Amino acid sequence: MAEHLERIKCLIIGSGPAGYTAAIYAARADLNPVVYTGMEPGGQLTTTTEVENFPGYPQGIDGPKMMTELQEQAERFGTDVRIGMATKVELAKQEGGLHKVQIDNKKWIEAASVIISTGASAKYLGIESEQRLRGGGVSACAVCDGFFYKGQDVAIVGGGDTAAEEATYLAKICNHVTMLVRRGEMRASKAMQNRVFNTKNLTVKFYTEVDEVIGEQVVEGLRMINNQTNETEEIKITGLFIAIGHKPNTDIFKGFLDMDNTGYIITQGKTTKTNIPGVFASGDVQDKEYRQAVTAAGTGCMAALDAERYLASLAPEEDKVTEDEFVN
Repeated sequence: MAEHLERIKCLIIGSGPAGYTAAIYAARADLNPVVYTGMEPGGQLTTTTEVENFPGYPQGIDGPKMMTELQEQAERFGTDVRIGMATKVELAKQEGGLHKVQIDNKKWIEAASVIISTGASAKYLGIESEQRLRGGGVSACAVCDGFFYKGQDVAIVGGGDTAAEEATYLAKICNHVTMLVRRGEMRASKAMQNRVFNTKNLTVKFYTEVDEVIGEQVVEGLRMINNQTNETEEIKITGLFIAIGHKPNTDIFKGFLDMDNTGYIITQGKTTKTNIPGVFASGDVQDKEYRQAVTAAGTGCMAALDAERYLASLAPEEDKVTEDEFVN
């Protein structure tokens, strides 16, 4: 490790709604935050063509444009936004310790506080036509994008609780929903299965997988294959929703931070505090229930406030910020 390390007050890893909101609050609290954007600057919203459910945008806003504006707002208050990815960490276990983070397998940084906003990546099927039509009718968030397919025919892939919940949600606003389950049964709870089977405009196809998403620029149809008989079937749809799970981007923190059995960071109570003093987690990296831009932004705010209070608790008494100054 290099002898001379850059030392900062607050390092924010990730640049989605959580990361940039944390940066806005941290910068206003004079923490001089540094944001490293990660591999996907702006996070998952940069792959969303239209965001209509984030407060403050009555006409909706393009996803990439929204993230650019959030970055500009963070930079307005003095945030240092850098392109780069955290590739390794050495987190201090004691209160007041400095946390070391490696960037791009090269540079090391020491930070008095770290806010992790690395998000969770949606799992996709990996077939060429699916990847090509992401943003053109293929989505991994029915709650985010389902509204654009109101009154249309759509399909959803998955057999767990999330897939069942999203399928019934889509059925309320779409003309018809076809649900593809690759096994002979659903993994969803019995209650969720009952909701699915009692929804009239929702058809479940077992032992069925996606063979190809049909369309050049936008989704026009779907070719399905029965994995027992190898028979194929085509249907006309305008939207395909993938609901086979998410993977939290937490690999580099394993061994340091407490996580659940799927890799989501565990935070304490209603805070963003992790089991390591001075390390906080916000956004989808610790939220597998809601996964919305607005909830991510809310926990980004919380993480910045938690970091500010943590750093203030370490400062000499005369340097501590009063509660009135903090709120302002």
